[in-house]
Amino acid sequence: MPPTFFPLTFRAVSFRAVVYILFLAALLQMVLTVDVRHIGAPNFSETSLTEITQSVLLLLCTTSMLIIRQHFKVLRTLSLLLSAFFAMSLVRENDLWLDSYVFDGAWECLVTLIALPTLAVVIRGRRQFLEEFTQMANSLGFGLFAAGFLVTYVCSRLYGRSELWHALMGEHYLRIIKDAAEEITELTGYSLLLFASLELLLMARRLSRAKLVTTAG
Repeated sequence: MPPTFFPLTFRAVSFRAVVYILFLAALLQMVLTVDVRHIGAPNFSETSLTEITQSVLLLLCTTSMLIIRQHFKVLRTLSLLLSAFFAMSLVRENDLWLDSYVFDGAWECLVTLIALPTLAVVIRGRRQFLEEFTQMANSLGFGLFAAGFLVTYVCSRLYGRSELWHALMGEHYLRIIKDAAEEITELTGYSLLLFASLELLLMARRLSRAKLVTTAG
C-alpha cells in the first residue's frame, strides 16, 4: 500500500501560498473592475463576471476530481463523492438557466440523478472510502476544503441574509450591497475549494507514483 503521508517543505507551502494569494487578489480586482464598476450600476446578476467565475471554478473542481479517479486511479471512492458534490453545486449555481431554458425544477432532477448513484457506490465501498478519507484528512487539501466549505455553504449563506443587511442599513437598505457581499464571499469560498482540489490532485499524483514504485518493487 502506498504511503499515506507526504510532508510538504516550507518552501513548497510558501510558494503555493503566494500563488493562491495572487490568484485571489487578481480575481477580486477583476470583480472590482468589471462588476462593481459596471456601466450604469454594479452588476451581480447571473450574467456577471462573479457568477460566471463561480461556475468556472466549480467546473475546474469537478474536472480535477475526475482526473484523480480516471487518470491517477487513486482515492477513487473519495474523488467520486467530491466530483459529485462539485457537480451538484455547479448545477445548483445555474438553477435559473436550467429552470428557464430546460424546465422548471430541472436542476433538482439533475442533482438527484447525480446524488443517488454516487451515494450507492460510496455506501457499497464505504470501507475504501474511510481509508481514503484518512489519507485526505492528513493533507493540506483537506484543510483548504474544510475552509472553502465553511465559507461557501455556511458563512456566505448567513452573511447574505436580508435581515442582517436591513439591520445594518435600516431605511438606506440597498439590495445590491447584500448581493455583492454574498456573491464575493461565495466566490472566495469557491476559490478555496479550487485550491483544495489542486492540492488533492497533487496528492493523487504522489500516491500514484508511490503505487507504481511499490508495484515495480
